[in-house]
Amino acid sequence: MKALTQRPATCLHPQTAEIRATLAVFALTVANRHALVIGAGLAGAAVCVALARRGWHTTLIDAESGPARAASALPVGMLSPHVTKVPTPLSRLSALGVADTRTELERLLPQRHGWQACEVDNLGHDPGRWPAALVRPAALVQAWLSEAGRLGGLTTLWNTPVTRLRHSESQTGSAHLPTARPVWQALDSAGQVLAEAPVAVVAAAFGSLALLEASTPELSPAVLPLRPVKGQMSLAALNGAPLAQRPQRDSGVFVPDYEDTGLAPDWPTRIWAMGSTYIRGDASTEVNGADHERNVQSLQAMHPEAGQRLREAAARGALLGWAHVRCASLDRLPLVGALPDVAALHRLMQGAGARRSQVPLAATPRRPALFMLSALGSRGLTLAHWCAQLLAAQIDGTPLHGYEPDLLRALDPARFAWRQARKQPTRMT
Repeated sequence: MKALTQRPATCLHPQTAEIRATLAVFALTVANRHALVIGAGLAGAAVCVALARRGWHTTLIDAESGPARAASALPVGMLSPHVTKVPTPLSRLSALGVADTRTELERLLPQRHGWQACEVDNLGHDPGRWPAALVRPAALVQAWLSEAGRLGGLTTLWNTPVTRLRHSESQTGSAHLPTARPVWQALDSAGQVLAEAPVAVVAAAFGSLALLEASTPELSPAVLPLRPVKGQMSLAALNGAPLAQRPQRDSGVFVPDYEDTGLAPDWPTRIWAMGSTYIRGDASTEVNGADHERNVQSLQAMHPEAGQRLREAAARGALLGWAHVRCASLDRLPLVGALPDVAALHRLMQGAGARRSQVPLAATPRRPALFMLSALGSRGLTLAHWCAQLLAAQIDGTPLHGYEPDLLRALDPARFAWRQARKQPTRMT
């Protein structure tokens, strides 16, 4: 395995010399190629399989009774590009992610058993018809975890809430020649150790913020500006012909027909749906009539007949609903990579004095072996696997050839802390 010091200058987050040396020591041994992953949705499952393919073992921890029980439990989602007239970081990431996820779907899942290919009509800005796919996210999560298990790289801990992470030392070796290695420990509310590993990855969507702040208070909302976004889908059993030939998208996505035996027993095996809503700042998971009405109104603007059918289904009690919380960042881009050491960053900027504006993002000191993948917003299907492959390369110490440097900077979890630190007042001596 290549040492982290061999990373090119264009990588997302070169570590400080001290942290690089620490990582390089444990990276040389198979026993230390072990990571804790907190969160078992699309992001966490993608991290597990990306690391397993590199020979890593992961311990996946989640508070729920199994994988994909939160936002990734969406009955059906849309995999499609984010089209803009002028390329943006999100549209460029989307193009990369859609192709990558489509490859994963074709490799892992037969159609009608977790996904189906389609086209989508964009009816709002940048109208047009685009290749797409309808996907049940939980099917992809399970496929990734099954692959990680087959590769011998997965342990799961369900019904296991993690209250905080602690950086500590673990004693290894013999009684006569003990050695200590740095590890991250996952702790419960009583401070008991649930699991430990040299590397920790936080992939718990909006829950990532509370966990990281409890673990390292300097990782506050000011430097990790994550926001909850409630999404509610309105759906019903489809009996007979669909009301449209293909999905349509404007303010939400109208799915006229999706059939998947894996929807049972929670949902009918053939459904039609509208959603999801995108309510910023709402962390509730309650299905309510007001959000159903939002979906009705959005659907009526796209397809009046379907909107009326949705309203009628609600009136006769045949309308079903799903709701959960997604996570978005202040700039709507994911956070992928090593977390900053905020105190060390401020010392670095103080030392730079009036030249702090010349300190690059790549020079930001990092918390040793603590990583995150979060803030995928409503693009989890599109971005989870592509981002997880990037993160696995960073953890594994692989040079990041082929990644565009400006996109890597746009995803760096340290970007907000770095911007703030560049603005802090210089102390007079």
